[in-house]
Amino acid sequence: MVVATVTLVIAVGAGVGVLALRRHADGDVASTPPSVATTTVTRADLSDTRSLNGTLGFGPERVVKGAGEGVVTRLPKVGDTVARGKPLYRVNDRPVPVLFGGTPLFRTLDRPGLVGSDVRIVWDNLKALGYHTGSQPSRDTDGTKIGTGQAVLTGSLVAAIKKWQKAVGLEPTGTIGVGQVAVLSGPARVSAVKALPGDPVAGELLAVTEKVKLVTVPVGATEVGTITVGAAVVVALPDSSEIPAKVASISQTVRGGGPDGGTGQGSPPTVDVLVAPTRAADVAKLDAAAVQVRFTTSVHKNVLAVPVGALVALREGGHALQLPDGELVAVETGMFARGLVEISGAGVTEGLDVVTAS
Repeated sequence: MVVATVTLVIAVGAGVGVLALRRHADGDVASTPPSVATTTVTRADLSDTRSLNGTLGFGPERVVKGAGEGVVTRLPKVGDTVARGKPLYRVNDRPVPVLFGGTPLFRTLDRPGLVGSDVRIVWDNLKALGYHTGSQPSRDTDGTKIGTGQAVLTGSLVAAIKKWQKAVGLEPTGTIGVGQVAVLSGPARVSAVKALPGDPVAGELLAVTEKVKLVTVPVGATEVGTITVGAAVVVALPDSSEIPAKVASISQTVRGGGPDGGTGQGSPPTVDVLVAPTRAADVAKLDAAAVQVRFTTSVHKNVLAVPVGALVALREGGHALQLPDGELVAVETGMFARGLVEISGAGVTEGLDVVTAS
């Protein structure tokens, strides 16, 4: 079959247009309209994210110091776990058990009626261990209201202390002296041993970390405000797999930023954000690794969106969508995410068909 091309010149107003047609040998004329790709305006949840470098491990170390007098006679091994009520080390061959809390025992608890946060630490822990600690009065013996986070050393609590001391191998005196227990913030893992048997107890004995693996992410001090504890994040592992995680805590200490901002003179100030994998099994085979953490900084829910390729840049500025018939519809753009762009404008509705370049 012979095909001939015929070019027609068509006058349009003051201009001239050119139309190319293909003529078959049998005389039929067939036009080939240009094919265009279309897409549909949809509703979607768009989120703005950023990825930051982090380090997988057991989190920052905390040094455990001994107090009082005596000689260290036994220390734990690196990797040992620390549990509430269990001995952590021994002094003069007597066990020093662990209590959980935020206040060290700074005085000898030997007199019923003592009030303080240190008493509360003992009351909370023995109650958690299953001992009958009795109820707490709302006021002191002189009528003073007991403050939040404080407790009174009652007869019931003294009796509970004696039972607990006997159970852990201590003389059941009902009193607790400075250095006779170690107070930690929670379950932990021994990460380093800093003393030797025979050393005086007053000094650095060991270091502990979190019991579970965490990712430490240094975040710019001016940007950490966009991150919240409990927020869902995604961790990219060295093998490129991704696992779910959550923000576990945000440090209150700023590092770097010059001599007044900690280590790293001249470096930008940062705050450590700790991220906990949702499933410990996901990182069970990794002792330490460099990872990336993807944080969601903002979310726009149920917005109208199209692929970025559907946007038409207007010569006079701004953007538009092109309908299949060639009409342009002006739009305002919002968030760009995952190849989509948030749009709004008169006549733009869900389900609208528009031309796209990709």
